[in-house]
Amino acid sequence: MRLKDKVCIITGAARGIGHATALKFAKEGARVVVCDLDRKGVDAVVTEIEIGGGKAIGFVVNVVDKVSIADMVKGVMERYGRIDTLVNNAGIVEDSQLKKMSDEQFDRVIDVNLKGTYNCTRAVVDVMLAQNSGVILNASSIVGLHGNLGQTNYAASKFGVIGMAKTWARELGRKGVRANAVCPGFVETPILRSIPDKVMRALIERVPLGRLAKPEEIANTYAFLASDEASYINGAVIEVGGGATI
Repeated sequence: MRLKDKVCIITGAARGIGHATALKFAKEGARVVVCDLDRKGVDAVVTEIEIGGGKAIGFVVNVVDKVSIADMVKGVMERYGRIDTLVNNAGIVEDSQLKKMSDEQFDRVIDVNLKGTYNCTRAVVDVMLAQNSGVILNASSIVGLHGNLGQTNYAASKFGVIGMAKTWARELGRKGVRANAVCPGFVETPILRSIPDKVMRALIERVPLGRLAKPEEIANTYAFLASDEASYINGAVIEVGGGATI
């Protein structure tokens, strides 16, 4: 098992890519820390992992609330005494074209996607440095590489977490901590349910593989990057988009 006994925190783990990542990490032997705003969702994922023979604990975490993050980190350290991986997966979208976007829409997305990634990483970095080991994985997007109509706020946040990952790779690499960013393309998650069928068909037509990604395919990438098999991958930006940007 790639992640046997590694302690791995995953934010936004109650659904979508986060849920799939939690299950994958558990299957690979990790001690999974399931974090989300949704208490019922957290409990459900923990139960699902345990029924499958894995190990997990759960916390209600709001990535814009430093107190809830600190409480989670304290609980993890009391339980396990270390933190091996942080997957900064939590994120939201509030799409609107620039001329119609409100300041509130912009701020909410930046607060969760960008500042939330900073908040969570800042809360675990001292632990990782003391261990001389750790992996930080930021959830970006192909939108963070190429932009997208109606997503000024989302694109800015996803560009930003790439910059953070590259900066942390430089700052922390010599101290045993790796940082990378993953850029999913169009993924079969609840976040796409509001997209009209016509638009969805157009999205799929952009993908040379002719389909959306499954959340498990993104989770597989995270699992590899969190493992010792990726020990020389640092500061990378890995696109998992089926060729959508070719």
